[in-house]
Amino acid sequence: MIQAKDIMTSDPVVVAQDGDISQATAVMIEKGFNGLPVVDDSGTLVGIICQSDIIAQQKKLPLPSFFTFLDGLISLRSMKALEKEVQKIAATTVGQAMTANPVWVSRDTGIETLAALMVDNNFHTLPVVEDGRLVGVVGKEDVLRTLVNSSE
Repeated sequence: MIQAKDIMTSDPVVVAQDGDISQATAVMIEKGFNGLPVVDDSGTLVGIICQSDIIAQQKKLPLPSFFTFLDGLISLRSMKALEKEVQKIAATTVGQAMTANPVWVSRDTGIETLAALMVDNNFHTLPVVEDGRLVGVVGKEDVLRTLVNSSE
């Protein structure tokens, strides 16, 4: 069975959580990546930043919707969710815009599990972690390339 270690990109391009968003965006555009792992100074995976995290900065701030019930106002959105959106829209560093604690896989994760995670969660990039440290990434193109090669 094909595993993550067989198709992953070892020594992936990463960004630091205190890095500038514009630099991360430039790397994604230049390299054609959908997302980049975010690591701390020791190389530990702390998040992932993807194109949608950066595009989220262009959204308008959604105002919470309210309805009245027995002369009281009841919010349809939590303040915590609103606060999180405000932080993403105003982000200037990778750490402010990234998705923290991302889903990750191990070297031994099978291709079926990789495919299911990508399809079911709309992930384009999955970090591969061993002993808490980032050791690679698997992208949708890696899975597709494997499928094409196995059908030939």
